[in-house]
Amino acid sequence: MEPASVIAMPGLPGRVTVYEVGPRDGLQNESAVVPVAVKAEFVRRLVAAGLPAVELTSFVPPSWIPQLADAAELMDLLAADLAPGRRYPVLVPNARGLDRALAAGATEIAVFASATETFARRNLNRTVAESLDMFRPVVEASLAAGRNVRGYVSMCFGDPWEGAVPVDQVVGVALALAGMGCAEISLGDTIGVATPGQVARLLAALDARGLPVSRLAVHFHDTYGQALANTLVALQHEVTTVDASAGGLGGCPYAKSATGNLATEDLVWQLHGLGIETGVDLGALVATSVWMAGELGRPSPSRTVTALAS
Repeated sequence: MEPASVIAMPGLPGRVTVYEVGPRDGLQNESAVVPVAVKAEFVRRLVAAGLPAVELTSFVPPSWIPQLADAAELMDLLAADLAPGRRYPVLVPNARGLDRALAAGATEIAVFASATETFARRNLNRTVAESLDMFRPVVEASLAAGRNVRGYVSMCFGDPWEGAVPVDQVVGVALALAGMGCAEISLGDTIGVATPGQVARLLAALDARGLPVSRLAVHFHDTYGQALANTLVALQHEVTTVDASAGGLGGCPYAKSATGNLATEDLVWQLHGLGIETGVDLGALVATSVWMAGELGRPSPSRTVTALAS
């Protein structure tokens, strides 16, 4: 495999945490249910490739996302296989989901809020304020059980029903999650409409309101081919955690204009080319996505997978 040429740029972090969302955010949007044994093998391969954080699944009601109805079974299959010293979050929508996750042995919890009213209604059947009220006891109970919590903020830059999203709206939700005790806030470009200037503006607004960049992650979709450009701007603002999905899997089942996530391989190729450490074996990661593409019966949309696999 031909490695990327390494030319560092000033002002970038020396190491970035690649937060892998493929097993959850990637597979939840599949039209057909992926067998749980395939999901477990996918996770094992991602861990073996050196990913420091792999989001495993979501404990949502099966009627909401049938593709993830096997969450507890998956956790059981993986119980003896997960390398220590890594992060293995699971997403929960409410207190009942948290109970199921803790019973299954979850070591980190994530909650998923919206910056817009329409998406909050479509995703959780609640207003933004009502959804935050629902998450508050979930976060408190998670912390009481000794689990860190990540808070997602979706629709940070644009909403398919409401259009452009005011920055103050996003900042308010992010601050609310941080105030509850979420250790990390992931800023999501759920439909992939963000451009670098928007990213810089939002990060500056959060900094001005006292939310340190050390508590922020970014989560870009590549609908308009802007995910890597947006990532570079985030790195220039000292963000050190970037969400991505192996092979570019994923979208959002509640936002039909949402296309795939930033491909983990494309992200790692860029980071390695900038001299930024990740701990990820790109060759093993590409092989994993080629394998998963075969299981799904279609090629990976990742440009790096396509280039290196050929």
